[in-house]
Amino acid sequence: MYCLLYMTDTFLSARWENLIMANYSVNPEVLLPFLPNGVELDTYNNKTYVSLVGFMFKKTSLFHIPIPFLGTFEEINLRFYVKRIEGDTIKRGVVFINETVPYQIVAWLANKLYKEHYTAIPTKNVIDNSGKTKNIQYSWKSNKQWSRLTVSAAKESEQMLTGSLEEFIFEHYYGYTKINSTTTEEYKVNHPRWRINKIIDYSIICDFKSMYGEGFSFLNHQSPDSVIVAEGSPVTVNWKRNKLKILD
Repeated sequence: MYCLLYMTDTFLSARWENLIMANYSVNPEVLLPFLPNGVELDTYNNKTYVSLVGFMFKKTSLFHIPIPFLGTFEEINLRFYVKRIEGDTIKRGVVFINETVPYQIVAWLANKLYKEHYTAIPTKNVIDNSGKTKNIQYSWKSNKQWSRLTVSAAKESEQMLTGSLEEFIFEHYYGYTKINSTTTEEYKVNHPRWRINKIIDYSIICDFKSMYGEGFSFLNHQSPDSVIVAEGSPVTVNWKRNKLKILD
Protein backbone atom coordinates (compact mmCIF):
# COMPACT_ATOMS: atom_id res chain seq x y z
CA MET A 1 0.00 0.00 0.00
CA TYR A 2 1.29 3.48 -0.89
CA CYS A 3 0.44 7.03 0.12
CA LEU A 4 0.94 9.96 -2.30
CA LEU A 5 2.12 13.47 -1.40
CA TYR A 6 2.17 16.19 -4.07
CA MET A 7 4.16 19.29 -5.12
CA THR A 8 3.25 21.58 -8.04
CA ASP A 9 4.46 23.60 -11.07
CA THR A 10 7.26 23.22 -13.66
CA PHE A 11 10.72 22.93 -12.19
CA LEU A 12 12.97 22.78 -15.25
CA SER A 13 12.64 23.70 -18.91
CA ALA A 14 15.35 23.29 -21.52
CA ARG A 15 16.21 21.96 -24.93
CA TRP A 16 17.69 18.47 -25.06
CA GLU A 17 19.57 18.07 -28.32
CA ASN A 18 21.70 15.50 -30.15
CA LEU A 19 20.99 12.59 -27.82
CA ILE A 20 23.15 9.48 -28.14
CA MET A 21 21.87 6.29 -26.49
CA ALA A 22 24.09 3.19 -26.35
CA ASN A 23 21.84 0.36 -25.16
CA TYR A 24 23.16 -2.77 -23.44
CA SER A 25 21.14 -5.84 -22.51
CA VAL A 26 22.00 -6.93 -18.96
CA ASN A 27 21.06 -9.55 -16.41
CA PRO A 28 18.16 -8.10 -14.36
CA GLU A 29 19.98 -9.06 -11.14
CA VAL A 30 22.51 -6.29 -11.83
CA LEU A 31 19.78 -3.65 -11.52
CA LEU A 32 17.85 -4.90 -8.50
CA PRO A 33 19.98 -3.00 -5.92
CA PHE A 34 19.04 0.25 -7.71
CA LEU A 35 15.34 -0.56 -8.19
CA PRO A 36 13.04 1.83 -6.28
CA ASN A 37 10.05 0.52 -4.37
CA GLY A 38 6.75 0.67 -6.24
CA VAL A 39 8.15 -0.01 -9.73
CA GLU A 40 9.30 -3.07 -11.63
CA LEU A 41 11.83 -3.56 -14.39
CA ASP A 42 10.55 -2.87 -17.89
CA THR A 43 11.70 -5.13 -20.74
CA TYR A 44 11.79 -5.22 -24.52
CA ASN A 45 11.54 -8.65 -26.14
CA ASN A 46 12.26 -10.14 -22.71
CA LYS A 47 15.53 -8.19 -22.41
CA THR A 48 16.46 -5.72 -19.68
CA TYR A 49 18.46 -2.69 -20.82
CA VAL A 50 20.77 -0.05 -19.46
CA SER A 51 21.68 2.94 -21.61
CA LEU A 52 24.81 5.07 -21.66
CA VAL A 53 23.50 8.47 -22.70
CA GLY A 54 25.10 11.70 -23.86
CA PHE A 55 23.24 14.86 -24.84
CA MET A 56 23.25 18.64 -24.77
CA PHE A 57 21.32 20.69 -22.24
CA LYS A 58 20.54 24.10 -23.80
CA LYS A 59 18.55 27.19 -22.80
CA THR A 60 18.05 25.80 -19.31
CA SER A 61 15.62 27.59 -16.98
CA LEU A 62 14.52 26.87 -13.43
CA PHE A 63 10.94 27.90 -12.63
CA HIS A 64 10.98 29.78 -15.98
CA ILE A 65 14.05 31.84 -14.95
CA PRO A 66 17.01 31.41 -17.34
CA ILE A 67 20.29 30.27 -15.78
CA PRO A 68 23.01 32.74 -16.82
CA PHE A 69 26.36 31.25 -17.92
CA LEU A 70 25.33 27.73 -16.84
CA GLY A 71 22.39 27.16 -19.18
CA THR A 72 24.25 25.09 -21.78
CA PHE A 73 26.24 21.98 -20.91
CA GLU A 74 26.73 18.29 -21.65
CA GLU A 75 25.15 15.55 -19.57
CA ILE A 76 26.26 11.93 -19.58
CA ASN A 77 24.20 9.40 -17.67
CA LEU A 78 23.63 5.71 -17.13
CA ARG A 79 19.98 4.72 -16.80
CA PHE A 80 17.62 1.78 -16.91
CA TYR A 81 13.93 1.26 -17.59
CA VAL A 82 11.03 0.58 -15.26
CA LYS A 83 7.25 0.66 -15.17
CA ARG A 84 4.63 1.36 -12.55
CA ILE A 85 1.13 -0.08 -12.88
CA GLU A 86 -1.79 1.97 -11.53
CA GLY A 87 -5.03 0.14 -12.27
CA ASP A 88 -5.30 0.03 -16.08
CA THR A 89 -2.52 2.61 -16.55
CA ILE A 90 1.12 1.69 -17.16
CA LYS A 91 3.59 4.47 -16.37
CA ARG A 92 6.89 3.79 -18.14
CA GLY A 93 9.90 5.53 -16.67
CA VAL A 94 13.63 5.56 -16.07
CA VAL A 95 15.94 5.27 -13.07
CA PHE A 96 19.31 7.01 -13.17
CA ILE A 97 22.32 5.21 -11.76
CA ASN A 98 24.48 8.29 -12.28
CA GLU A 99 24.21 11.65 -14.04
CA THR A 100 27.35 13.60 -14.91
CA VAL A 101 27.54 17.34 -15.63
CA PRO A 102 30.45 19.82 -15.71
CA TYR A 103 29.16 22.26 -13.07
CA GLN A 104 29.33 21.66 -9.32
CA ILE A 105 26.40 23.98 -8.63
CA VAL A 106 24.13 22.11 -11.06
CA ALA A 107 25.01 18.76 -9.48
CA TRP A 108 24.60 20.16 -5.95
CA LEU A 109 21.21 21.66 -6.75
CA ALA A 110 19.84 18.45 -8.29
CA ASN A 111 21.13 16.32 -5.42
CA LYS A 112 19.91 18.75 -2.76
CA LEU A 113 16.42 19.29 -4.15
CA TYR A 114 15.72 15.81 -5.45
CA LYS A 115 18.27 13.43 -3.93
CA GLU A 116 19.43 12.51 -7.41
CA HIS A 117 22.78 10.91 -8.25
CA TYR A 118 24.66 13.73 -9.97
CA THR A 119 28.42 14.14 -10.08
CA ALA A 120 30.43 17.04 -11.54
CA ILE A 121 33.50 16.25 -13.62
CA PRO A 122 35.10 17.82 -16.71
CA THR A 123 33.07 17.28 -19.89
CA LYS A 124 33.23 18.54 -23.46
CA ASN A 125 31.54 18.05 -26.82
CA VAL A 126 32.18 18.25 -30.54
CA ILE A 127 29.12 18.55 -32.79
CA ASP A 128 29.74 18.97 -36.51
CA ASN A 129 26.91 19.21 -39.05
CA SER A 130 28.96 20.91 -41.76
CA GLY A 131 29.55 17.81 -43.91
CA LYS A 132 27.33 15.14 -45.40
CA THR A 133 26.85 13.47 -42.00
CA LYS A 134 26.07 14.54 -38.44
CA ASN A 135 29.07 13.90 -36.18
CA ILE A 136 28.67 14.05 -32.40
CA GLN A 137 31.15 13.32 -29.62
CA TYR A 138 30.70 13.64 -25.86
CA SER A 139 33.75 13.29 -23.61
CA TRP A 140 34.09 13.17 -19.83
CA LYS A 141 37.13 12.87 -17.57
CA SER A 142 37.23 10.52 -14.58
CA ASN A 143 40.30 9.30 -12.68
CA LYS A 144 42.53 11.24 -15.09
CA GLN A 145 41.13 9.31 -18.07
CA TRP A 146 38.91 10.68 -20.84
CA SER A 147 35.92 8.57 -21.90
CA ARG A 148 34.15 9.21 -25.20
CA LEU A 149 30.83 8.48 -26.83
CA THR A 150 31.06 9.19 -30.57
CA VAL A 151 28.67 8.72 -33.48
CA SER A 152 28.41 9.52 -37.15
CA ALA A 153 24.81 9.63 -38.35
CA ALA A 154 22.69 10.63 -41.31
CA LYS A 155 21.64 14.27 -41.28
CA GLU A 156 18.12 13.42 -42.44
CA SER A 157 15.83 12.39 -39.59
CA GLU A 158 13.04 9.83 -39.63
CA GLN A 159 10.17 8.69 -37.45
CA MET A 160 10.67 5.86 -34.97
CA LEU A 161 8.86 2.67 -35.94
CA THR A 162 6.01 1.57 -33.69
CA GLY A 163 7.09 -1.38 -31.57
CA SER A 164 10.81 -0.81 -32.22
CA LEU A 165 13.64 -0.82 -29.71
CA GLU A 166 14.07 2.89 -30.43
CA GLU A 167 10.49 3.52 -29.35
CA PHE A 168 10.99 1.48 -26.18
CA ILE A 169 14.14 3.41 -25.24
CA PHE A 170 12.74 6.89 -25.85
CA GLU A 171 9.08 6.52 -24.89
CA HIS A 172 9.56 6.53 -21.11
CA TYR A 173 8.12 9.75 -19.71
CA TYR A 174 8.50 9.32 -15.97
CA GLY A 175 11.50 9.41 -13.68
CA TYR A 176 11.77 7.42 -10.46
CA THR A 177 14.23 8.18 -7.68
CA LYS A 178 15.05 5.80 -4.84
CA ILE A 179 15.04 8.05 -1.77
CA ASN A 180 15.61 5.20 0.70
CA SER A 181 14.60 1.58 1.18
CA THR A 182 10.91 2.48 1.61
CA THR A 183 10.37 5.74 -0.28
CA THR A 184 10.33 6.50 -4.01
CA GLU A 185 9.69 9.79 -5.81
CA GLU A 186 7.96 9.91 -9.19
CA TYR A 187 8.15 12.86 -11.58
CA LYS A 188 6.98 13.60 -15.13
CA VAL A 189 9.13 14.55 -18.13
CA ASN A 190 7.32 16.17 -21.05
CA HIS A 191 8.46 16.27 -24.67
CA PRO A 192 7.10 15.36 -28.11
CA ARG A 193 7.91 12.08 -29.84
CA TRP A 194 11.48 12.43 -31.09
CA ARG A 195 12.81 11.85 -34.58
CA ILE A 196 15.93 9.74 -35.00
CA ASN A 197 18.97 9.73 -37.29
CA LYS A 198 20.30 6.55 -38.88
CA ILE A 199 23.65 5.53 -37.37
CA ILE A 200 26.55 5.17 -39.81
CA ASP A 201 29.34 4.47 -37.31
CA TYR A 202 30.02 4.76 -33.58
CA SER A 203 32.78 4.41 -31.00
CA ILE A 204 32.53 3.97 -27.22
CA ILE A 205 35.47 4.36 -24.88
CA CYS A 206 34.27 4.06 -21.29
CA ASP A 207 35.63 2.44 -18.13
CA PHE A 208 32.28 1.40 -16.69
CA LYS A 209 33.91 0.01 -13.56
CA SER A 210 35.57 3.31 -12.72
CA MET A 211 32.49 5.38 -13.54
CA TYR A 212 29.66 3.22 -12.27
CA GLY A 213 31.11 0.57 -9.98
CA GLU A 214 32.23 -3.04 -10.00
CA GLY A 215 28.72 -4.26 -10.81
CA PHE A 216 28.94 -2.72 -14.27
CA SER A 217 32.54 -3.72 -15.09
CA PHE A 218 31.31 -6.42 -17.49
CA LEU A 219 30.16 -3.67 -19.86
CA ASN A 220 33.83 -2.87 -20.55
CA HIS A 221 33.87 -6.04 -22.67
CA GLN A 222 30.34 -5.95 -24.09
CA SER A 223 29.12 -4.28 -27.28
CA PRO A 224 25.79 -2.48 -27.15
CA ASP A 225 22.74 -4.10 -28.71
CA SER A 226 22.05 -0.79 -30.42
CA VAL A 227 23.16 2.82 -30.63
CA ILE A 228 20.53 5.48 -31.36
CA VAL A 229 20.69 9.20 -32.12
CA ALA A 230 17.68 11.47 -31.60
CA GLU A 231 17.42 15.11 -32.60
CA GLY A 232 15.72 16.14 -29.35
CA SER A 233 13.30 18.96 -28.58
CA PRO A 234 12.17 21.36 -25.85
CA VAL A 235 11.63 19.48 -22.57
CA THR A 236 9.99 20.31 -19.28
CA VAL A 237 10.33 18.47 -15.96
CA ASN A 238 7.50 18.84 -13.48
CA TRP A 239 8.19 20.22 -10.01
CA LYS A 240 5.37 18.08 -8.69
CA ARG A 241 6.68 14.77 -7.40
CA ASN A 242 4.55 11.91 -6.23
CA LYS A 243 6.07 10.45 -3.11
CA LEU A 244 5.45 6.71 -2.93
CA LYS A 245 5.92 5.49 0.62
CA ILE A 246 5.27 1.98 1.84
CA LEU A 247 2.92 1.94 4.82
CA ASP A 248 3.13 -0.80 7.41
